[in-house]
Amino acid sequence: MGRWSAPLVVPVHLRHRRKEQWRAPVRVVRPAQGPAPVDVAKGCWSGFGHQEAPQAHGEEEAPQAVEEDSRPATPPRQVAPGRDMGRVVLVTGVSQDLGGRLARRISTDPEVSRVVGVDAVPPRQDLAAVRFVRADIRNPVIAKVIAGEDVDTVVHTSVVASAALVGGRTSMKDHNVIGTMQLLAACQRAPGLERLVVKSSAEVYGSSSRDPAMFTEDMTAKRPPQGGYGKDVLEVEGYVRGFSRRRPDVVVTQLRNASTVASYTRSPLGDYLRLNPTPKVIGYDARFQLLHYDDLVAVLHHAALAGVHGTFNVAGDGMLMMSQAIHRLGHRVLPLPRLTLGALGSLVRQSGLGLPDFTPEQLQFLTYGRGLDATRMREVLGFEPRYTTEQALLEFASSVTSPTRVTHPVVLAESLVSGVLAGILAGGGRGG
Repeated sequence: MGRWSAPLVVPVHLRHRRKEQWRAPVRVVRPAQGPAPVDVAKGCWSGFGHQEAPQAHGEEEAPQAVEEDSRPATPPRQVAPGRDMGRVVLVTGVSQDLGGRLARRISTDPEVSRVVGVDAVPPRQDLAAVRFVRADIRNPVIAKVIAGEDVDTVVHTSVVASAALVGGRTSMKDHNVIGTMQLLAACQRAPGLERLVVKSSAEVYGSSSRDPAMFTEDMTAKRPPQGGYGKDVLEVEGYVRGFSRRRPDVVVTQLRNASTVASYTRSPLGDYLRLNPTPKVIGYDARFQLLHYDDLVAVLHHAALAGVHGTFNVAGDGMLMMSQAIHRLGHRVLPLPRLTLGALGSLVRQSGLGLPDFTPEQLQFLTYGRGLDATRMREVLGFEPRYTTEQALLEFASSVTSPTRVTHPVVLAESLVSGVLAGILAGGGRGG
């Protein structure tokens, strides 16, 4: 203020240019009209063009602080003439039990006009009104499906927790991480996409002796998962955050669910709790929460239609200790040193019998447990689980104590092998 400044002198040859030519150049990236060429050698990311490429597998972001989102739910949609107001929802992983149940449930919602189910293999279960499209999300053809079906909501449920479901750990990582990367690439090129719901997991927090009593969504793992399912979901969340930065117009919801159980389906923790006697690490009594499988399906359905941006812990109310859960199931405890339980897990993995797999990450959980603060689930997402942790365990117990339980071949193998292992370990202890 008050200082003399020289006037701006414009060269004569530029004085007659139009005003808009003085503006700074704007870089515009238009959505592709179809799936872009894929360079497999470069990780199948050539479809992103000039946009930011995700990090390499070993460079994924750790869970970061989740800021409260100030934007409201998705605004009223601008629908093309002749099209109804119902949503078009695409659900991945419909050949698995979770994806199939979710797709059927959403298809009955009056706010939804059409549900498209996608998977690499045909589903064995009846999908009712769901339109099934056989497509592998690791293939760029998924972009054609999203564009061709005019999808506005994608629910990604096909991040699998067990290597046995996809033929080994290498295939599991390829399915979980590369599949999610390609799906996000397709979503990024879909101008009509409004919502993305991703089923993550509380495994992103890991388990250790230094954990807080309850993890909130803005906390990070004290000991991040170093492999397996936990590392996969950690990478997936990193890529989802990158997608959210590139497409701020899309409402992105990530759900970190607690361990699930139900009488009618299998899960990693459920398979472990079905063992009788139940192995338990000597000197530790892990605390944990449960989410009933029905509530997992319900919260994914709720998130798809609620349109609330953010990351949410999802768990039933209350907490149990491992010793309490084993006692309420009427099982005997098989106390084992941690190293012995780890060796047992290695034997189980090599057996090929489909028995509970004690991976290093699962062993950490069985030792230390984990607690989730689900306040944001109730207050921001607006969801309340039907089952508490204790009620979920009681419903699950009906399958464990059923007289017909041993008629299932896999469950019979569980009973026989766990009994034999208990006898061997007991005999080894007496012998020396």
